[in-house]
Amino acid sequence: MLELNFDPAKCAACKTQDCLVKCQYLHLDKDKARTEMQKIINGEDSFVLRDCVTCYACEEYCKMGNHPFYLIVERQEEKGILPAPRPIATMWVNQTGPRGRFTVGKVEEKALSFCFIPIFPFLATGKLFDGIASSYIMGEEFFCNAVFLHYAKMSVIKDRLPKVIENIAKLGIKELICLHDECYGTFNSLAPAYGMEVPFKTTHYLEYLYDKLKELKDEIKPLNVKVAYQRPCSNRLSPGTQHFVDDIFNLMGAYRVKREYVGENALCCAEIIRMGQGYKIADDVQKRNIDDMVKGEAEYCVFNCPFCQLNIGEKVAKRGVKPIHIIDLCKMAIGEKPALGA
Repeated sequence: MLELNFDPAKCAACKTQDCLVKCQYLHLDKDKARTEMQKIINGEDSFVLRDCVTCYACEEYCKMGNHPFYLIVERQEEKGILPAPRPIATMWVNQTGPRGRFTVGKVEEKALSFCFIPIFPFLATGKLFDGIASSYIMGEEFFCNAVFLHYAKMSVIKDRLPKVIENIAKLGIKELICLHDECYGTFNSLAPAYGMEVPFKTTHYLEYLYDKLKELKDEIKPLNVKVAYQRPCSNRLSPGTQHFVDDIFNLMGAYRVKREYVGENALCCAEIIRMGQGYKIADDVQKRNIDDMVKGEAEYCVFNCPFCQLNIGEKVAKRGVKPIHIIDLCKMAIGEKPALGA
């Protein structure tokens, strides 16, 4: 049985209780946060378990090396508290189970992980992916399963993830370039938190893009555009990769507008909130987020996660901000894609 590496003593020694105090969706002072977290540790009921929007952020806010969000998910499952409707959670469980439905390219020691997201084969094209585009894996057999954090289904992750890791390792892959934050976060945060060994190197695709753009620097024509970046919830599991966003923007001449909801204060796309907490809260989060982009006079909203783009891309566009995935923005900079609206 895989057990979470969570040390109550570390939580007790924490002077700030930032994991809950900094939460964008709960409003707790330090004393209340300490009381509620202790309830969660003890396996008691806490309103935090019901009001959590599963944005992952408390994993980043915790500076004690603990895993408060994973503990919250475990307690939600134990108590039958579902952050989203049960039929949706059941649908995900049934549709993503390993059943031999997968695609493997000409896999070499270095390979791309498309997880099970069909848009990635269309993004991973052109000069940015020369030499590696044909080396990829995609399908349920390689699905990281981190999405079940949103559905209080940690048991599904613990059941499936060891086999996923084994499936990848059996292919002889030495370095896996993860095109989705959830995959990278799974192998670098979630798996170690449960004592799972990952026998291959993982590289976040933002780091990969940055290195490729440096190789292609002579082909870059500065974009000279103002951008807002939509940070996905799953990036909270790998905050150390955030600097690559600015590194990439600097190489391309894309300038981040001044925003309130950026970095640790980023707001999620709110679609999980819509399913669990209701449309009023979700609409408010999305409005504040997009208002912030418009106030900064952003020309583009740059997405990392395809699901974030799917969920709020149209709403962003209606406010006059052009939605674009960061890979496509990079392709614009090297002349492989025209500017949106051109």
